[in-house]
Amino acid sequence: MPDKLPSLMPEQTATGHEFLTTREVADLLRIKERKVYDLVAEDAIPCIKATGKLLFPRAALKAWLGQNDAHRPNVVSGSHDPLLDWAIRESACGLATQLDGSLSGLDCFEARNSLATGLHVLDVDAGVESWNTHVVLDRFAQTPVVLIHWAWRKQGLVLGKNHASINSLIELKGCRIAIRQAGAGGMILLQHELKTAGLSLNDFEVVDTCRTESEVIAAVASGQADCAPGLENLAALYGLDFLPLREERFDLLVDRYSYFTPAFQTLLEFTHSEIFQKKLIHMPGYNTEALGKVVWLPEAF
Repeated sequence: MPDKLPSLMPEQTATGHEFLTTREVADLLRIKERKVYDLVAEDAIPCIKATGKLLFPRAALKAWLGQNDAHRPNVVSGSHDPLLDWAIRESACGLATQLDGSLSGLDCFEARNSLATGLHVLDVDAGVESWNTHVVLDRFAQTPVVLIHWAWRKQGLVLGKNHASINSLIELKGCRIAIRQAGAGGMILLQHELKTAGLSLNDFEVVDTCRTESEVIAAVASGQADCAPGLENLAALYGLDFLPLREERFDLLVDRYSYFTPAFQTLLEFTHSEIFQKKLIHMPGYNTEALGKVVWLPEAF
C-alpha cells in the first residue's frame, strides 16, 4: 500500500475537469462516498453545490490537504486512553503508540513525529468548562489539522483499600498519593480540583510519579499509594474504589493528510464494528456517542 495519497498537482484531474465529483474524491482519498458526504455535512471539506450536485474544486482540495504531504510515521502520541490503546491493537490498523501525556504528545505531533495525538486538557482559565481546543488553537491555528472527538471519560481519584467511604478531596488530606507527570491531562485536572478545594500537593505524601493510566492502577493496587488520579474504567476493572471529580473530553488531534491514510481510516472504521460495540459494554465510565465528530478545524483550512 503506498505511503502517499495520489498527487493533486496536475492542473486538471484525470477526467479533464478542474472539479471532482463525490465518487472521484472518495477514490482519490481512498474512503467511502458516505465519508465524503459526512465531511460535507460537517463543513470539513471544500465543495460547492451546482444544479443540485456536489463539486469539489481541485485547487481548494489541494490546499485543504496541505501544501506538502511529507510523510508522518504511523504513530499515535499523547495521553494514554485504555479504549484507544485496545482499539489500535485489535483493529490491526498498523498504528503504533508513543504515550507520555497530553502536552508531551502535542510536542511530538508538532515535531511531525506522530500523525495523531490524544489529549484531555481542561482550560482552567475559561469561565465555562472547556476542553482541548485552547491548547490546539494556540499552536496549530495555521496548520492543516483536525480535532476529532474520541470519548467522554469519568476522571477522578482511584482509591486503595480502606478508603471506600471517601466522598471528597478534603477527606484524603495527608494520604499517600501517586501523581502523573507534568503536562499529563489528569495532573492538570487534579491540580485544578485541589486548588478549588483549598488544597495542594503539599497536603499529601507524594510517593511516585506515574506516566500511564496502567501505572496509576499498579501504584494503588499494590498498596504503594492510597490514591492517584485516574479513570473510573480502570478502577472498576481492578476492583478498586473511585472518587469521581469530572467527566472529561478525550479528543484526537490528527494531521489532515494523515486522516485519510489507510492506517487511520482502518482505526475509525473499526469503531463501527460489532467487536468495538461489545467492548464498550465492559468499559464503564465511557461515553462514545459522538466518537469521530469534528470538534475543531483551523479557519485557514
